[in-house]
Amino acid sequence: MTQIQHRPDHHLKTAVTDELAWTPSVNAEEIGVTVTNGVATLSGHVGTYPEKEEALRAASRVHGVTSTVDKILVRHGHEVAADADLAREAMIVFDRRTVLVPKDAVQVDVRDQVVTLRGSVDWHYQREAARRAVAALPGISGVRNLITLRPSPGVSAAETKAQLTAALARHAPGFAQHVEVGIDDGQVTLTGEVLTPAERRSAEQTAWFAPGVTAVDNQVTLSG
Repeated sequence: MTQIQHRPDHHLKTAVTDELAWTPSVNAEEIGVTVTNGVATLSGHVGTYPEKEEALRAASRVHGVTSTVDKILVRHGHEVAADADLAREAMIVFDRRTVLVPKDAVQVDVRDQVVTLRGSVDWHYQREAARRAVAALPGISGVRNLITLRPSPGVSAAETKAQLTAALARHAPGFAQHVEVGIDDGQVTLTGEVLTPAERRSAEQTAWFAPGVTAVDNQVTLSG
């Protein structure tokens, strides 16, 4: 496999800063950037929680960034929403059934404008849908997603591994052969080497689609 060319940290810092400025949904002037050994740390403050998520995604898009550290604060201005009001708004979102989450599957708790989600669902996409639904609420400063996944009865580890391996080959034949899949009691472990963080994330996202998966341990490293 061709090795990835590592970029100096000061070049990565410039690239991350430029990417934040390029992202229209982010006020880059209020965000600080440091990079150490390929790890980008974002600090400063933003006006909403979705803007914070967009800033972290922007940094992770930069070629050469291996991971991001979140030190961004969310400042909502002069009016601070009461926790009880935020919890009520969150539950209204789920009661309207506009989110792909089974009714009564999720419990909501809010403290200091940080939403904690609990409960259990069958699929990772449902857990992510719940997180996205409350993250978009005005006044939210953070989301702790503690929703767990229920094991799928009747799905063998061998069957899950075969389906996941086939899916990786369909989605990314260029690097799928370099990713090994292990499964133990619903937990998928991915190992091997790929060229870019995007390929690493793609392998993990594919794993979450496999039936019976309750956790993914992504140990795939970057070649270099």
